[in-house]
Amino acid sequence: MQRFEGKTVIVTGAGSGIGEATARRFHADGANVVLVGRTVEKLERVSESLSDGMRVLVQAGDVSSPGDVTALVEATVERFGGVDVLVNNAGTAVTGPFADLSFKDWREVMSIDVDGIFHMTKAALPHLLRAKGSIVNVSSVSGIGGDWHMSAYNAAKGAVTNFTRSLAMELGGQGVRVNAVNPSLTESDLTKDMLSDEKLMAKFAERIPLGRAAHPEEVADVIAFLASHDARFVNGVNLPVDGGLSASNGQPPQA
Repeated sequence: MQRFEGKTVIVTGAGSGIGEATARRFHADGANVVLVGRTVEKLERVSESLSDGMRVLVQAGDVSSPGDVTALVEATVERFGGVDVLVNNAGTAVTGPFADLSFKDWREVMSIDVDGIFHMTKAALPHLLRAKGSIVNVSSVSGIGGDWHMSAYNAAKGAVTNFTRSLAMELGGQGVRVNAVNPSLTESDLTKDMLSDEKLMAKFAERIPLGRAAHPEEVADVIAFLASHDARFVNGVNLPVDGGLSASNGQPPQA
């Protein structure tokens, strides 16, 4: 099904994980896909594995840099003529007790997870308005509830969650829908150490009703849905993609 044929989609953090899976899904659905990330080798690996290179543009850059963002959006418009969908996926995390958290680490998380979405949205917005397009932000279950020892990440993803709501209210009347996905633990480069910890994964299996981490493709499929015509009356939603984790009130199994 070519739901996005003729459409242009920018995906940040496209070199691995959810971003890579999202780029692959949109490309399979016929879109022109712009792969954005800081590591050009990762982006080129993804690009070379896609079947139609004419519909792919690699743009190495840092979403926390306004200059990089302006350049990549301009390159997108020059190559494909506009922007129809923006997927703000790039993110990072720092873990540990708040007492040990440095301001440098705090700013690193905020500059990518929050400022990066600000810069990307600002730069792409005129083109999205022209296209009556869509924005999908990648938040987290950590943006709708707290975690142990992840205060910077919780603060950043909480900001993404509420920014999504606010922008959806403001832009919906102008024809641009804004939604977010809120994944739980997902297989990626960032989580590989967690995934290899058997005791930790057993705890996750107890809390997630489906009993496992998400595959990146499972999140990408929901992102594609939210950006599609099928979700044309969906706006301002933060959609958990969490295997049922958020269905729980937090109490342990009793049987």
